[in-house]
Amino acid sequence: MPARPHSPGPYPPGACPLDHLVLPTANLGVARARLDSLGFVVAPTGIHPFGTENCCVFLEDGTYLEPLAMGNAQAAAKAVADGNVFVARDRAYRDSCGNEGFSALVLGTQNADADRARYVEAGLSAGDMLSFSRAFTDAAGNSDTASFKLAFASGAGATDAFLFACERINAPKVDRSALQVHANGATGIVEVVAVSSEPSEQRRLISIATRSPATGQGSSTAFDLPNATLTLLDPVAFETRFGIPAGAPSELRFAGIVFSVRFANTVAKLLAASSVEHDIRGDDIVVRPASGQGAAFVFQEKA
Repeated sequence: MPARPHSPGPYPPGACPLDHLVLPTANLGVARARLDSLGFVVAPTGIHPFGTENCCVFLEDGTYLEPLAMGNAQAAAKAVADGNVFVARDRAYRDSCGNEGFSALVLGTQNADADRARYVEAGLSAGDMLSFSRAFTDAAGNSDTASFKLAFASGAGATDAFLFACERINAPKVDRSALQVHANGATGIVEVVAVSSEPSEQRRLISIATRSPATGQGSSTAFDLPNATLTLLDPVAFETRFGIPAGAPSELRFAGIVFSVRFANTVAKLLAASSVEHDIRGDDIVVRPASGQGAAFVFQEKA
């Protein structure tokens, strides 16, 4: 995970803001090329002390994408043996779903210990907490150290997508503004879309992890976070909305990310110039998943 201050607030008491999204990929070079073709600025590679590495996309609203690859297989294997939940879940996800995907939704917190206690009490803890530090470098080459504490939650499935709370113990003093100005005009994440053929089984997990009650029922359920919406759809509703088959996962699968952009026509022109296939569905510009882009990317013009 890269470093940044807490998401801008204030937030209502008890609410968990969206922090970032974890997108497994086989190769960071492929992910960089794909994200560049979509009009995003990609940060320098970040190296974790447990074998994984990332190349993040930071947004003005404080959220970000974390494309994640395996950098050091030996270090990762040791981390799994030592009980590192983050690496173990990444490996399980890849073994089940392949090396390209969208494995985790991360929530901001100021007390990861309390979050883990909630997960344990609810029978939803995915394992031990994880604390670590790593170097962070901004676009100008300035470096500092970032420190984190993570608490993990998941449902009964050992290979399904999961959620975790991320507490920033130390946020480095580096300037990230140059990494937040994107050619496609993206300013933030307004919605994350998950899929399950048994959505009723996933509502409790999401509601407890996010501290947000579910609204709606049947094929579509929404969880209102302070800075975004998490929507849970059944596969038919997902395909109806985005025109993309979702399979029939009984476990939780994160499948779509909706970005706010300044001008939809800017996105459409950029995608056409980069020869990126896309569909116009109402007010949405939909880009299907591809190598280096493990989820459907949806762009919405917001004033």
